[in-house]
Amino acid sequence: YRDVEDPSIYFTLNAREDFNTIKKGDKFLVWTTTPWCIPGNLAIAVGKDIEYSRVSLNDEFYWIASQRLVELQEFEIEIISSCNGSELIGSSYIPAYNEYENLYSDGAFRLIHSDDTNTDSGSGLVSQAPAYGESDFYALKNSEIDVIADPVTLSGKFDDTFKELEGLNVKDADSVIMTQLNERGNLFSQKTEMHSYPFCWRTGTPLIYKAIPTWFVNVEKIRERMVELNKETHWVPGFIGEKRFSNWLGNARDWAISRNRYWGSCIPVWINIDDPDDKLCIGSVEELKNLTGKEITDLHRHYLDDLIIEKEGKTYKRTSEVLDCWFESGAMPYGQQHYPFENEELFKQGFPADFIAEGLDQTRGWFYTLTVLAVALFDSVAFKNCITTGMILAEDGRKMSKSLKNYPDPEELLNEYGGDSLRAYLIDSPVVRGEPLKFSEEGVKLVTRNIILPLWNSYSFFSTYANADEITNEDLMKALPVEERSLMDRWIISSLQSLIKTVNEKMENYYLYEVIPPLMNFVDELTNWYVRSNRKRFWKEKGIDDIDKINAFKTLHEVLLEFNKAMAPVLPFICEKIYQGLIDEEKTSIHYCDYPESNPKLIDKDLEESVVLAKKIIKSVRNLRVKLKLPNKQPLNSVTVISDSKNISSQLNIISNLIMNEVNVKEIKIDENVEDWIDYEFKPNFEALGPTLGKDINKVSKYLSNITEDQKRSLLDQTSIVIDNLNVNVEDIDIKLKKKKDIEELDIVENFSLLLDTELSESLLMERLSRELVSYIQKERKNLGLDVTDRIKLTISSEDEFVHETITNFSKYITNETLTLDLITKKESSVNKVYDRFLDIFIERSTNNS
Repeated sequence: YRDVEDPSIYFTLNAREDFNTIKKGDKFLVWTTTPWCIPGNLAIAVGKDIEYSRVSLNDEFYWIASQRLVELQEFEIEIISSCNGSELIGSSYIPAYNEYENLYSDGAFRLIHSDDTNTDSGSGLVSQAPAYGESDFYALKNSEIDVIADPVTLSGKFDDTFKELEGLNVKDADSVIMTQLNERGNLFSQKTEMHSYPFCWRTGTPLIYKAIPTWFVNVEKIRERMVELNKETHWVPGFIGEKRFSNWLGNARDWAISRNRYWGSCIPVWINIDDPDDKLCIGSVEELKNLTGKEITDLHRHYLDDLIIEKEGKTYKRTSEVLDCWFESGAMPYGQQHYPFENEELFKQGFPADFIAEGLDQTRGWFYTLTVLAVALFDSVAFKNCITTGMILAEDGRKMSKSLKNYPDPEELLNEYGGDSLRAYLIDSPVVRGEPLKFSEEGVKLVTRNIILPLWNSYSFFSTYANADEITNEDLMKALPVEERSLMDRWIISSLQSLIKTVNEKMENYYLYEVIPPLMNFVDELTNWYVRSNRKRFWKEKGIDDIDKINAFKTLHEVLLEFNKAMAPVLPFICEKIYQGLIDEEKTSIHYCDYPESNPKLIDKDLEESVVLAKKIIKSVRNLRVKLKLPNKQPLNSVTVISDSKNISSQLNIISNLIMNEVNVKEIKIDENVEDWIDYEFKPNFEALGPTLGKDINKVSKYLSNITEDQKRSLLDQTSIVIDNLNVNVEDIDIKLKKKKDIEELDIVENFSLLLDTELSESLLMERLSRELVSYIQKERKNLGLDVTDRIKLTISSEDEFVHETITNFSKYITNETLTLDLITKKESSVNKVYDRFLDIFIERSTNNS
């Protein structure tokens, strides 16, 4: 549709005879923006409940909706009388053109009711040309006027019915028709206005609606059954099938299946040339061959249209139409097996289909046509499961368009980011939930940065250190059983097995949108939690706790292998690359592997929940450090978890070392005296309680706002509470924790709180310096181009006694972290600063690099 400037005219049609308060010669004031439809006018539509006025203007009488008298404000008028539209219905008028006057006896040229008539614009009297508008067509049909007049050809030009208009394109005829109306005294006023008009998307030319004879499938006969059977199909997302598609089926009209085109599948109906009601529907090529005596080698119309059937002295010629291509799409289950002519068993094995997948727009397309034919032919659904995707739009929210070029070039996108990034971006988008996506190149870039690169880096980390330490498959076989490995090994394996269990459950029910987020989240679990927190285990020199090192390599190898199998449908290319680097076999592929199934023996839910708690504590402490300007390199004495929960206490026993390592504290303390630090605020959950309690929710709100300390403690220990004779579940009450004192080091985290000890001793400051020094040395190693496995000789010079004491106290840490074999300290002046201390370093690659 485009906004275009078209004529906007009021014209009059004279009353043919007296009718109720209408007098012969009264003028019905009619508005239109399509003058070319006036020659095909067969009725005037009014609204039965709309008030109309008979007004006097220049000694003539006009009928117009009372609410539209504003259209006559430039004239001096007198309102003679008023009545409802129902009193006008049935009156007759003289058409502007008399070429179709013979249709008057069939009911034409009457005032009728239409539900679409309104007083938002125009005059409240609407010209009805049933050949050019669906609303007009049904308005006449509902008024039991079975006539139609169509002087326009299929090429959009007037035929010879109207000599003055013959050969004119309908849009070109507008000006001629207005001139003729003016000459005949029917044109009341004319101007132009902007309105929305349909155009061909391909050629850019204006379109018209046009009623033509056509073939229909009697869908209305089976629509209730279609709605009933649709309940047997599992739709993803559910609302598409339960609401959108079900509503569409419930309102389905008979389906026009014929098209007036040249190319297409021919409608196999031959019609008696002398009796149009006598038809032959041909069921097979063999039947047509027998009836015509001709070999059938081509089923297109340029061949079939020449085939004449002679039967019992009657001559039959094929109807000229071809099938709507959507009819063929709906016949796909049968056509692909050439059923019913062959493959009957094969067809029955695959019908109904296990699942289909298509865009949301197919609720009115393929999904619909499949359903119509399946219900009509087999009283069955056509598919058991249906995955419906949303529409992909341009970033500006408009439809992607070649002419607008409002989308990135696909080739450039693939060359820049690869197919995996694009695929993952689309799969993890609103599209798989049946919702629209505003396509953004930035989104593809984020997938590359947040998913593809971290996954590849985890594999690169494994391969780099495995190759550096010459770790073999035989070495990996020496790893301990999973249950004897470290906490983080057991956690990442358990998390992976839980993920695989979830993915399989969701996949089996076609919930793709619930599969991708946990898969992508696991990349973060693997890289930002497991690999990062276990790096030192991979860096250990051989001979130093070898079994722990092998356990780490074995765990990472197992997890990468199984996770990439699970992720392969989403990231087929990078997962294949990683898989090939993890195995010794040749001429195989990750896509030949069975999809992984979870091993329940390796799932430890208590451990997984404990690590979830650890993450919450770690995140909170890191936020406190940022707020208090205490970087993670600065060791602290302790963090206190404030909670009286026995579950949290037992979980902390499992994860305390993980927390201490991650947030760089020496001790995890527990304080069960919650009331010393925290107060509780109670409010009703209006969304949960509102529908059931109504106005009584105010009683609950008032009670909770005045609750005493004893009542708070009692409420926390209960599952329900009675308030003013109202039984309320505690889970429907919002409980918010708040600080009793404004302490910066205190943070509230869901159902527990944390207190960070920020007091810094000299020992803690020295440890901080050692960490800063390691970071400084690592940067210098990189600047010198040293390999990650190169051992070094390190010389540190400083006159600062604090520096030398730090090196003495933390020499083991410094040498292990920096792969230093020989550490030398000198009391000499220095120019560089590390953590506000003057010191210089000198690095040499060690000749003894083992």
